[in-house]
Amino acid sequence: MINKKILIGLSIFGLLSACTSPTVMIGPAYTFTSTGSIAQAGLTYGSNELVTNYTGKTAIENLETITSNNLSIKKNIHKKTLESEDFYHLVKNRIKKTRNIIKSSSQ
Repeated sequence: MINKKILIGLSIFGLLSACTSPTVMIGPAYTFTSTGSIAQAGLTYGSNELVTNYTGKTAIENLETITSNNLSIKKNIHKKTLESEDFYHLVKNRIKKTRNIIKSSSQ
Protein backbone atom coordinates (compact mmCIF):
# COMPACT_ATOMS: atom_id res chain seq x y z
CA MET A 1 0.00 0.00 0.00
CA ILE A 2 2.80 2.41 0.89
CA ASN A 3 4.65 1.60 -2.32
CA LYS A 4 1.55 2.44 -4.35
CA LYS A 5 1.21 5.82 -2.62
CA ILE A 6 4.86 6.61 -3.20
CA LEU A 7 4.64 5.53 -6.83
CA ILE A 8 1.48 7.56 -7.45
CA GLY A 9 2.97 10.57 -5.66
CA LEU A 10 6.17 10.42 -7.71
CA SER A 11 4.16 10.03 -10.91
CA ILE A 12 2.01 13.06 -10.15
CA PHE A 13 5.08 15.06 -9.12
CA GLY A 14 6.85 14.09 -12.35
CA LEU A 15 3.89 15.10 -14.49
CA LEU A 16 3.30 18.40 -12.73
CA SER A 17 6.95 19.41 -12.25
CA ALA A 18 6.99 21.17 -15.63
CA CYS A 19 4.12 23.44 -14.54
CA THR A 20 6.40 25.58 -12.41
CA SER A 21 9.99 26.63 -12.49
CA PRO A 22 11.66 24.78 -9.62
CA THR A 23 14.80 26.90 -9.80
CA VAL A 24 12.87 29.99 -8.70
CA MET A 25 12.70 28.67 -5.17
CA ILE A 26 16.37 27.66 -4.85
CA GLY A 27 17.51 31.09 -3.65
CA PRO A 28 14.84 31.56 -0.98
CA ALA A 29 15.16 27.91 0.11
CA TYR A 30 18.90 28.38 0.60
CA THR A 31 18.30 31.63 2.49
CA PHE A 32 15.78 29.92 4.75
CA THR A 33 18.04 26.97 5.50
CA SER A 34 21.10 29.12 6.17
CA THR A 35 19.44 31.87 8.25
CA GLY A 36 16.30 30.16 9.52
CA SER A 37 14.30 33.31 8.85
CA ILE A 38 11.11 32.94 6.85
CA ALA A 39 10.83 36.72 6.55
CA GLN A 40 14.26 36.99 4.96
CA ALA A 41 13.50 34.13 2.57
CA GLY A 42 10.22 35.82 1.62
CA LEU A 43 12.04 39.11 1.08
CA THR A 44 14.57 37.39 -1.19
CA TYR A 45 11.83 35.80 -3.26
CA GLY A 46 9.80 39.01 -3.40
CA SER A 47 12.74 41.15 -4.49
CA ASN A 48 13.62 38.65 -7.22
CA GLU A 49 10.04 38.76 -8.48
CA LEU A 50 10.01 42.57 -8.44
CA VAL A 51 13.23 42.73 -10.47
CA THR A 52 11.86 40.20 -12.95
CA ASN A 53 8.53 42.03 -13.33
CA TYR A 54 10.18 45.47 -13.62
CA THR A 55 12.94 44.60 -16.10
CA GLY A 56 11.52 41.53 -17.81
CA LYS A 57 14.75 39.68 -17.07
CA THR A 58 15.90 37.62 -14.14
CA ALA A 59 18.55 38.99 -11.80
CA ILE A 60 21.22 36.78 -13.38
CA GLU A 61 20.33 37.97 -16.90
CA ASN A 62 20.61 41.59 -15.70
CA LEU A 63 24.00 40.84 -14.16
CA GLU A 64 25.25 39.26 -17.40
CA THR A 65 24.11 42.32 -19.36
CA ILE A 66 25.88 44.70 -16.97
CA THR A 67 29.11 42.69 -17.00
CA SER A 68 29.21 42.41 -20.79
CA ASN A 69 28.68 46.19 -21.11
CA ASN A 70 31.48 46.91 -18.62
CA LEU A 71 33.87 44.57 -20.40
CA SER A 72 33.27 46.25 -23.76
CA ILE A 73 33.85 49.69 -22.18
CA LYS A 74 37.11 48.51 -20.58
CA LYS A 75 38.31 47.06 -23.88
CA ASN A 76 37.66 50.38 -25.60
CA ILE A 77 39.56 52.28 -22.88
CA HIS A 78 42.56 49.94 -23.22
CA LYS A 79 42.51 50.31 -26.99
CA LYS A 80 42.38 54.10 -26.76
CA THR A 81 45.25 54.10 -24.26
CA LEU A 82 47.47 51.90 -26.42
CA GLU A 83 46.78 53.97 -29.53
CA SER A 84 47.30 57.35 -27.86
CA GLU A 85 50.21 59.65 -28.67
CA ASP A 86 51.13 60.04 -24.98
CA PHE A 87 51.53 56.30 -24.57
CA TYR A 88 53.78 56.17 -27.64
CA HIS A 89 56.05 58.91 -26.24
CA LEU A 90 56.14 57.28 -22.82
CA VAL A 91 57.27 53.95 -24.25
CA LYS A 92 59.79 55.63 -26.54
CA ASN A 93 61.34 57.55 -23.62
CA ARG A 94 61.53 54.39 -21.48
CA ILE A 95 63.32 52.56 -24.29
CA LYS A 96 65.85 55.39 -24.60
CA LYS A 97 66.48 55.41 -20.83
CA THR A 98 66.93 51.64 -20.78
CA ARG A 99 69.38 51.77 -23.70
CA ASN A 100 71.41 54.45 -21.93
CA ILE A 101 71.52 52.37 -18.74
CA ILE A 102 72.63 49.27 -20.67
CA LYS A 103 75.31 51.27 -22.54
CA SER A 104 76.66 52.82 -19.36
CA SER A 105 76.77 49.48 -17.52
CA SER A 106 78.58 47.71 -20.37
CA GLN A 107 81.39 50.34 -20.54
